[in-house]
Amino acid sequence: MGLFSNRVNKKNLKPGDHIYSWRTAYIYAHHGIYVGGDKVIHFTRWGQELGTGTVLDVLVTSSVPARAQVPCSTCTPTEEAHHGVLSSCLNCFLAGGVLYCYEYAVQRYLFLAKVRGGTCTLAASDPDDIVVHRANHLLKYGFGCYNAFKNNCEHFAIYCKTGLLVLDQRTMGHSGQADSLVSGLIAAAFSAPLRLTNTSIFDIGATAFRVYCESRIAADIGKRSDVVKVSVEDLTTRLENSRCTTDY
Repeated sequence: MGLFSNRVNKKNLKPGDHIYSWRTAYIYAHHGIYVGGDKVIHFTRWGQELGTGTVLDVLVTSSVPARAQVPCSTCTPTEEAHHGVLSSCLNCFLAGGVLYCYEYAVQRYLFLAKVRGGTCTLAASDPDDIVVHRANHLLKYGFGCYNAFKNNCEHFAIYCKTGLLVLDQRTMGHSGQADSLVSGLIAAAFSAPLRLTNTSIFDIGATAFRVYCESRIAADIGKRSDVVKVSVEDLTTRLENSRCTTDY
């Protein structure tokens, strides 16, 4: 994988890899865990493989080839995925898109070089066998309520890889692509007052970019202090004791 691209060949995949594929001209990416045997376990919105629960759904579903919207006979039937976790073949997971591999324990300069969030993290990954165990366990018991910003497919894959969860579920999650959007909004809000002064466009841009980078790093699960290591069995117990309040 190169400095700016995490593209990978299918033959180089190994069980435990966190993979993803961009949808709709790189607007949104779908994430999952490759568990071997041409199978990917991934978290969806109530079993809807291409759904995000946001206005992006109109773009995502319209941009994916019709053949990719109908899972093959080897994949988990949607009606059986009542908790939103699916097992799909690699081709159905990709939905006609390109295969990429998420990177872990990257250096800060590499993290910032990949300006778009949702491709790498500063956090380290656990051993592959543990990652596969978590994914298979969650396939059976689920991963809670889908939320586009706090509990999405990227959160699922990152948890499988690290076992880390945000302690306060009322705060922002640790999805790189969601954090990238929020960081952009923070940067825009921070730099907006500068436009009313005599500050140059170059300085405004530099300030906005600095704030954007700092916000992304602060939100990354590898840097946050409000995370805890949770075994997948304990996670299941937590989920059983909680209730979904929204399917947003």
